[in-house]
Amino acid sequence: MKKIMFNDKYGLTQAVLDGRKTQTRRVIKCPREFKGEWVAGFNIHIRQSDKKVVGWPCMYDADEREFDGGEILPRYKVGEIVAVAQSYKNAGFRPDKVLYRSIPEIDGYVKETACCQKGWNNKMFVAPNLMPHQIRITNVRIQRLQDISDEDCLAEGVVKIVHSIPTKAPQYITGYYPSMSLKEAAGKLGWGRAYSTPQYAYADLIDKVSDEGTWESNPWVWVYEFELMK
Repeated sequence: MKKIMFNDKYGLTQAVLDGRKTQTRRVIKCPREFKGEWVAGFNIHIRQSDKKVVGWPCMYDADEREFDGGEILPRYKVGEIVAVAQSYKNAGFRPDKVLYRSIPEIDGYVKETACCQKGWNNKMFVAPNLMPHQIRITNVRIQRLQDISDEDCLAEGVVKIVHSIPTKAPQYITGYYPSMSLKEAAGKLGWGRAYSTPQYAYADLIDKVSDEGTWESNPWVWVYEFELMK
């Protein structure tokens, strides 16, 4: 079983566990070399009749010739069950729980208490099969980052709010926060500025969880849609 990591600083792991986040976008990347040759980039094939992406990205060399078998495959497949990565501490493990850690060098295992493992505070090192929550991938597609729809922004974890204005006739203003944690922080700090559109909020979110300027660069991304299994 594989694992997938979501940003904790902005509450995206919790959004998945709460069922508020059902999509994630990951920038498509290619290796620097393929079969001993330098990779210059990749092509996205789009069918002209309906503008749909056909197949997976394919890498090409310095002469822009596509490599035979040079498709870039998504990390996760439709139907695949994937563990939601959490540190052992956040996942509710007791500090003294005995876990088995793999030692590839000796093709064996060693027993350690949970609090002594790297995964106690860092979910990068946890074992997928020990994670209490899993998602099932329901769809995989490709698009430019800025082509995200308003509906998909909400599926990414953007939070919609509706403010009422105290007037004689009821008036309401709709706004959007990049995530629930940022909405809660805004309330605590006394500043409640929200974005006017889901896209503006998501652009802020993606620049926070990825490198700044990610939204502006508008990369090709994998779009993973999923459902929480448990």
